[in-house]
Amino acid sequence: MNRHAIRILILDDEPFMLKLLARMLANLGYASVSTCDNGRAALELIDSPDDSPNLILLDLNMPEMDGLEFVRHLVDRHYNGSLILVSGEDERMQEAAEKLASAYKVTVLGHLHKPASPEVLAKMIGKWTTPSQNKPRAEKKVYAEDEVRAAIANGELINYYQPKVRTATGQVMGVEALVRWRHPRNGMVFPDQFIGVAEANGLIDDLTRVVLANALDQSRLWQEAGLMLQVAVNLSMDNLISLDFADMVAALAAKAGVPPQTMELEVTESRLMEDLRIPLEILTRLRLKRFRLSIDDFGTGNSSLVQLRDLPFDELKIDQSFVRGAHSNEKLQAIFDSSLGLAKQLGMEVVAEGVEDRADWDFVRNRGCAIAQGYFIAKPMPAADLPAWIQSWEKDFLASLPLQNI
Repeated sequence: MNRHAIRILILDDEPFMLKLLARMLANLGYASVSTCDNGRAALELIDSPDDSPNLILLDLNMPEMDGLEFVRHLVDRHYNGSLILVSGEDERMQEAAEKLASAYKVTVLGHLHKPASPEVLAKMIGKWTTPSQNKPRAEKKVYAEDEVRAAIANGELINYYQPKVRTATGQVMGVEALVRWRHPRNGMVFPDQFIGVAEANGLIDDLTRVVLANALDQSRLWQEAGLMLQVAVNLSMDNLISLDFADMVAALAAKAGVPPQTMELEVTESRLMEDLRIPLEILTRLRLKRFRLSIDDFGTGNSSLVQLRDLPFDELKIDQSFVRGAHSNEKLQAIFDSSLGLAKQLGMEVVAEGVEDRADWDFVRNRGCAIAQGYFIAKPMPAADLPAWIQSWEKDFLASLPLQNI
């Protein structure tokens, strides 16, 4: 990175901190550094096209205009630079401010506690990239009802499968089926671009039937090949309003010749549930038919404990927002540990979602969570790729993990 090319603004109401941070930056080789002791002066600088900073070191607690209000003014100005929060506020306050700025689509490189060290500051600034490297994402295409209906009817929906691994042994014990739309013109379309359309237009039962049927047929093929995997399929809450749904699922499993206990039905608990009666009957009947039930994205809804009390779940999936980076975040650790402990006391299996790197894997495994899922293990893949991937996992990677020291 060319340190002369980046314009940095320090915004802090304390003269001592302005001088200290300016000296640190100078010693680190950053030549274009400005300072402001209040938000209004900083906004005037940002409004100047020649002087607008690429990076702002922002204090949160300032008189007249605090850091959060300043961020809102940045959003109004469509600021495309980056922020580093440098504040004396506690960790939880800085994390909340960082999440708010990120929610406004302002790039946040991180947060530092005062007094900031030159080494940590340099490492954080090293994450900065020019706006041209931060290209905005292309807007997602919105598909019409007729297009989604045709995709279901024409067999354009396919399943990808993401492995779930036992942390104690590395065994691949199951997969989650994730639907994709193989569009004839647009290539592979992800579910966030069409599931909502299906739910809004009464197509979700037809879509779920296709996903289930494909997953059941694939499960039978794997079983015939000697590959015994638990296959999970996601349900929409809109599937749980028809009392015929449980019978439809059971009929599909019987037609495919797949034992119900090898299938798992995942329900996203953030959408559970306004009127419990019909969903409770459907889910309980599915459980009676020996299908396994999983509560997905646990911790993100408003009535998680009520749902655990009332619904017969076999498995709890801890949401990825409580897994990623938990190894270095005490607040996430507390939430993770409480969710894990609760599930264990209720006799449920626990899956940690969103295991993205080795640090996440080590944290989940050392915490005693039985099952992990995430990109560190594998991305979703076509069914045909799974057997070879399992061999590769066992041969090339599994042996490198210190699994013997459980």
